[in-house]
Amino acid sequence: MSRAGRDDEDPAELDKLIEAITVDASSDDEKLWAFRQAFEDDVVLPSDGFVIGEPVSVIAIDYDGNARRGLTAQCRREDGSEHVVAVSDVVLARRSSGARHVAAYRKWLGIEPYPSETPGPARRTRHHKVTAEDLDLSGGAPVELVVLAVKERAARCRVLGSDRRITLRASGLWHAVPGWIATVRPRKQWSYAGHPYLSGEIESTRLDVGALGLVPLRLEDSGTWDPRTHYWGEDGEPIEAWATAIIARGPRPEFEMEQVLPGGDPDDPFADPITESNDLRDAGEHVEAHRILMELCESDLRCLDAHAHLGNVVFDHNPGDAIRHYEVGLRIGELSLGERFEEVLLWGHVDNRPFLRCMHGYALCLWRLGRVDEAERVFEKMLWLNPSDNQGVRFLLEDVRAGKAWAEDREEDLKHGAS
Repeated sequence: MSRAGRDDEDPAELDKLIEAITVDASSDDEKLWAFRQAFEDDVVLPSDGFVIGEPVSVIAIDYDGNARRGLTAQCRREDGSEHVVAVSDVVLARRSSGARHVAAYRKWLGIEPYPSETPGPARRTRHHKVTAEDLDLSGGAPVELVVLAVKERAARCRVLGSDRRITLRASGLWHAVPGWIATVRPRKQWSYAGHPYLSGEIESTRLDVGALGLVPLRLEDSGTWDPRTHYWGEDGEPIEAWATAIIARGPRPEFEMEQVLPGGDPDDPFADPITESNDLRDAGEHVEAHRILMELCESDLRCLDAHAHLGNVVFDHNPGDAIRHYEVGLRIGELSLGERFEEVLLWGHVDNRPFLRCMHGYALCLWRLGRVDEAERVFEKMLWLNPSDNQGVRFLLEDVRAGKAWAEDREEDLKHGAS
């Protein structure tokens, strides 16, 4: 069983949608006409989509009465050519009305409602590009862009509210991190070698994860964690104060958070871009290591480990920059938890570790920046989520509560918490 605020992908919800669409239809032909009408009534077209990984604009959905063919979609490619394909072969933006209707139609056909969109290890996902019609620069109105990856004076971005990509050239980009929203006063838009560019001034940046339109990471049910069977120390040793409330709370459900790692090969345990980046960094190849992490964020902002390791890169010399990376990963992970998550996310479940690393780095930066009360609350929450405390948070919490300031000789805390 999974849980993660993804009701739009709940099979029961799809069954309700199918029932609502086909309630007055008896034959398959009548049901296909009903689906066609539902698309016309509820789905805004044109709409960005993909067919076998190629970006297209879906401009019409129709049914010509051929039940064997079913619903068809008229799609326009980037070169202007148009093609007609089966609606079941079209992938629309997740969490959109169109995506739900396609999923319902696929489920009615008896096939997987949401086909996997994870690219293989050697395949780079293509994206829709911003066109001259997408941005109106005539009035000088600001443009809101989601930062996906940053490199010196350029950043790969997407227009907020869509998945259309553009490269931004502006000063002050070193303050922006993947996952932030930049409000840009545009100057010029152009295209070079088929890629769109925008120049302008960054007026402000902000972190608003809820506005990014991300699909929350799944939480897979992993059974029940029971404090009575947990190791709290040798027999006769007193229970530490931090553990008392956790034990009193009793058994709680435990979950494992989905880990997104673009480019990873599930059939090759050594094909891990995070490990590759770490190895390059240890070898002194900092630029290449940094590039890999940025590409992971550009592929999918939900790659929490990329945010954690981007924070690690600058933690030693610039905690003010590091905390921004950690917080993006933390807030994206929290989309799955909701406001009142009381369950357990154990470090022993490997896929929970990227989220816990982001949380650990964020708390260390809070402490290092003198935001002691906030650091204490985050450390307390970490112990609640992971009572096994593989990251040594209980020792840090003792120092924070004792009023001890961050000391440079504590840099090993980060390494320990990230291992």
